[in-house]
Amino acid sequence: MNQKHAALVTGANRGIGYSIAKHLIAAGVDVIGTYHTNEAEAKAAETALSTDSAKLRMLKLDISDHTTFTTFIAQVRHILEQEFSQSDLKYIVQNAGNIIHTRFDAATPEQLDNQYNIHFKGPYLLTVALLPLIRNGGHILNITSAATRFYLPDHGPYSAMKGATEVISLYMAKELGERRITVNAVAPGAIASDFGGGLVRDNAEVNHSLAEITPLGRVGQPDDIGAAAAALLSDSMHWVNGQRIEVTGGQSL
Repeated sequence: MNQKHAALVTGANRGIGYSIAKHLIAAGVDVIGTYHTNEAEAKAAETALSTDSAKLRMLKLDISDHTTFTTFIAQVRHILEQEFSQSDLKYIVQNAGNIIHTRFDAATPEQLDNQYNIHFKGPYLLTVALLPLIRNGGHILNITSAATRFYLPDHGPYSAMKGATEVISLYMAKELGERRITVNAVAPGAIASDFGGGLVRDNAEVNHSLAEITPLGRVGQPDDIGAAAAALLSDSMHWVNGQRIEVTGGQSL
């Protein structure tokens, strides 16, 4: 990452997305991040992470509403050209998301639609919309979940959408190969963040039970994922393509 590059990281105002943005900026990469509703938090992230060598600029985005993507792409292009003095993106990280905890047989149609639009349809269509802006030889990371491999209670609808993302990542890697764009999926395990209402971070019993099934003896932190994502986006990892990479500390081996 010695040359000047730019990245788009969705959901960069907190948690894993914030950490990914932090590690990319530390490597000298300018970052356009997105947030959904909390503008104050987004502005605080800009202030906290921007440096003399790389900047964070945050844009509001509802990943579930593809009708806003044309306007959003115009905003991304404007920041690239006017603030970063760049013409394209080298990195796209699809990270934004939520979780609706429910058994599979209790999920409502509305809940299924929510998880589908946020975790599959939205990121899928946003990546398609961003393709003219990503340079040949760029890198795409889709953040999925280790819960596509093992069972976690009340994770069915969420994990199913993440599983679909892992499948489409393979097809993206194949079909974007002609442009030398790599596509990989990163599957985090349990992370102590505010995701899912902060359950892993704030519930001592849940935290302990997950740490017990992790060989390294603790749950993950956002920086565990942020550091791994930045490493996978580096040019030294350019030969890693079409892979699902689990970053869990060995949870549920």
